[in-house]
Amino acid sequence: MSSAGRAEPLGPPSSFAKRLLVTGGAGFIASHVIVSLVEDYPNYMIINLDKLDYCASLKNLETISNKQNYKFIQGDICNSHFVKLVLAFSLFLDLSFVRAFEFTYVNVYGTHVLVSAAHEARVEKFIYVSTDEVYGGSLDKEFDESSPKQPTNPYASSKAAAECFVQSYWERYKFPAVITRSSNVYGPHQYPEKVIPKFISLLQHNRKCCIHGSGLQTRNFLYATDVVEAFLTVLKKGKPGEIYNIGTNFEMSVLQLAKELIQLIKETSSESEMETWVDYVNDRPTNDMRYPMKSEKIQGLGWRPKVPWKEGIKKTSMLYCDFLHKIQMRNASVFRIVLVLP
Repeated sequence: MSSAGRAEPLGPPSSFAKRLLVTGGAGFIASHVIVSLVEDYPNYMIINLDKLDYCASLKNLETISNKQNYKFIQGDICNSHFVKLVLAFSLFLDLSFVRAFEFTYVNVYGTHVLVSAAHEARVEKFIYVSTDEVYGGSLDKEFDESSPKQPTNPYASSKAAAECFVQSYWERYKFPAVITRSSNVYGPHQYPEKVIPKFISLLQHNRKCCIHGSGLQTRNFLYATDVVEAFLTVLKKGKPGEIYNIGTNFEMSVLQLAKELIQLIKETSSESEMETWVDYVNDRPTNDMRYPMKSEKIQGLGWRPKVPWKEGIKKTSMLYCDFLHKIQMRNASVFRIVLVLP
């Protein structure tokens, strides 16, 4: 392991067929991506660069931490000198965020630094992981990849701005970048601030699920391993300059989500009893009702979500007890995947 901000060489480039750089790899989604890459591609060197802030945990990567084709580097992608060293030596890099100004700094400035350095290093492929929130909300119209960006919160705005930087490098230099926009992801290792692990944690501690407003806002939920498969599909088959929505037809209101978790964890199907585990509070200033999204484009590459909701949520609930005891209180990680030329 390197000390923060120090780039170390990885050995002879010929040792591995390719080198994959993932930023924010100790975070929720990225840790699943890294484990899958390390186990499925033993001839690839997988480099994890992470700043290790509050939502990141190396516990997520214990199963592969001693693998020969895995390396962890601690560092910050907003440090432009360090990023250039990392890409020069094919190392890993991370990015963290906390509040609105930090979202902007990391997502916009950090992405610009990373894209610029990746362009100079002539990487083979760059995947920028964005969000369906860049579209804004819609009650009926489904968004496709050509829909205009209309973000309604600072986080989504910063991701939309970062997309523009990535796209500008494709337009100007034909930099081989691909953008993905995914629905809500859930599964083991997710930090408790997100709705599903938050509700599970509250119920396991005999506390009520906190519902903002009516709870009729709906979200599309994807299990973590399905999103990993989507990223790998884009890595192998995605075309530079393209955007791919990663979504599912499964949609559920926040209130129904709470009731299903209450039924699962508290083992009750009584409507009146389930209501006693719900606490309604004032709605947020901006709380989009829906993010309906079409995913035909990535499905054309052969990807489909495989994990049914009942299976995924049951597995998540069972594993989450153990995760609550292991989680390290550190900062959130945002990640990208960079394919570096051998």
